[in-house]
Amino acid sequence: MHPAEKNLPLRMSVADYLASEPFSEVRREYLDGWVVPMPDATDWHALVRFGVVMELRDRVRAMGCQLFIADFKLRLDTQQGTTFYYPDLLLSCDPQDRESPYYRRSPCLIVEVTSPSTERIDRREKFYAYAQVPGLREYLIVGSESPEVELWRRSGGEAGLAWEACERPGADGLLRLDCLDKTVDCTGFYADVPELAAAAASAFAAEKSTSA
Repeated sequence: MHPAEKNLPLRMSVADYLASEPFSEVRREYLDGWVVPMPDATDWHALVRFGVVMELRDRVRAMGCQLFIADFKLRLDTQQGTTFYYPDLLLSCDPQDRESPYYRRSPCLIVEVTSPSTERIDRREKFYAYAQVPGLREYLIVGSESPEVELWRRSGGEAGLAWEACERPGADGLLRLDCLDKTVDCTGFYADVPELAAAAASAFAAEKSTSA
C-alpha cells in the first residue's frame, strides 16, 4: 500500500472493521461504514493525557472502575448507524458493560485532549455524538496547546439528553467529577509539560476572576 493510501477513508462493514482493526498499522475510527485513520499525537498531547490519568487513577481503582487510555474503543449505535471512536480516556464503571474485549458502550466519563488537528471534531462532532451515549454523565475536554479545561455534564446519563452545563476549574485549579465522586487538581494535567505547567495555575485564576 502506498503511504498516502493509509490516510484515505475506506468503506467497510462493522464485522470487517472489528476483525481487521487489531492488525491495522494505525488506529482507525469507524463512522457509519467509513473507516477513518487517526492522526498521530504530539508529545504535549500524550503528556497532558498522562497527567489526567495520574490525577484519576487512585480513585478509579478504589471504585472498581476501568480506565482505558487512547487505544480502546467506544461503540455507539444510533438510528443513523454504528460508530466507533477512540477517546483519549474512557472510564467504565458498569459491570454489565463487558460484552467485548475491544470496546465499551456505556462509560460514565469520556476525556478528549484536544490538538490543532482534532479540536474541531472534539468540540463539534464528538460533542454531539457523545450526548447519545447511554450512561455517559460527563465529558471532559482538555487543551494540549494551552491550559484550558471544560467539563460538560448531564444528569442521569440518559442517551439523547443535551449537555446541561459547562464548568471550568476554580481559581485553585480544582474541578469536581461526579462520576468518580472526586475533586481533581487540573493543574496536575500539565505537570509534565514545563511550558504549560507554570501557566496553568495563573490561567485558571485569571479565568475565575474574569467570570466572577
